Amino acid sequence: MTFRAIRRSMMSVVSALGLIASISAFSDVTLLNVSYDPTRELYKEYNRAFARYWQERAHEKVTVQQSHGGSGKQARSIIDGLEADVATLGIGYDMEAVQKAGLIAPDWRKRLPFNAAPYTSTIVFVVRKGNPKGIRDWADLVKPGVSVITSNPKVSGGGRWGYLAAWGYAQTLKGGSAATARDFVTRLYKSVPVLDSGARGSTTTFAQRGLGDVLIAWESEAFVTLKAFYKDGHEIVYPSLSILAEPPVSVVDRFVDKHHTRPIATAYLQYLYSPEGQAIAAKHFYRPHNAKLAKQFPPIKMFTFEKVFGNWQAAHSVHFAQGAIFDQIMRRH
Repeated sequence: MTFRAIRRSMMSVVSALGLIASISAFSDVTLLNVSYDPTRELYKEYNRAFARYWQERAHEKVTVQQSHGGSGKQARSIIDGLEADVATLGIGYDMEAVQKAGLIAPDWRKRLPFNAAPYTSTIVFVVRKGNPKGIRDWADLVKPGVSVITSNPKVSGGGRWGYLAAWGYAQTLKGGSAATARDFVTRLYKSVPVLDSGARGSTTTFAQRGLGDVLIAWESEAFVTLKAFYKDGHEIVYPSLSILAEPPVSVVDRFVDKHHTRPIATAYLQYLYSPEGQAIAAKHFYRPHNAKLAKQFPPIKMFTFEKVFGNWQAAHSVHFAQGAIFDQIMRRH
């Protein structure tokens, strides 16, 4: 073989290796899931399960990176340029804010079952072992001498659901009204010594720093408290009435199109509704739509957000916008 022929042969090999490397690099996909505070453990396990599923189905290796924080702060980060492929946020208002910024299609709720909420949750209380303050229901949180820990509803999804649960409880009592609800919530927040920016921060404040007599928490976060933080030192109390929390998920259209990740990002969210996805949600104390798996959760009477507050834009305008009711309450402290 002549030198020229050998050189051509080597060039062909190098070219082929380059093509193989290019195909391999293309097959390694990275997604960014921007989520809210308490979902760290849930998505750590779910991401591994989805990676196995996608490798078997599409023969692609996928790595899912996570970002966590207060739901409102996470939404703002996406709006400000954090290039999330998927958003798994704590409240509908935050997803609507991302949509209004032109990053998510207006029909995002219709693209997945159950209005794009693959699991639900609610708001409960965590108390010290033996429940020394005798906390059984919302009214006990405003008794003299009771210190309440919760997160800031301006930026935290869990904090906002907690505020809305308290308001809805007071408003739906016999003889209740918007005025009585406002009075109740005002008294409640007078008992809050510190407002963390996220639900996990409030858990740390209560369980590790030892502040407060009661923690207003996501149900999932309450179980995390018992499981991870001194499980023998805390108890969960279910109030007589709470709110049905529906944390939404969506692909972030602007960025999946930019990253060419729409098919895999869509599959990532769809797999949350699969038997394995639902089982992982239940394992991490989120209420799955799978009725068999949901039987592990205690029954609790819940009202829907829409029944009391109408829609997220109206609720935000009345309660959480600059100068709205929550700001007025806090200014009086």
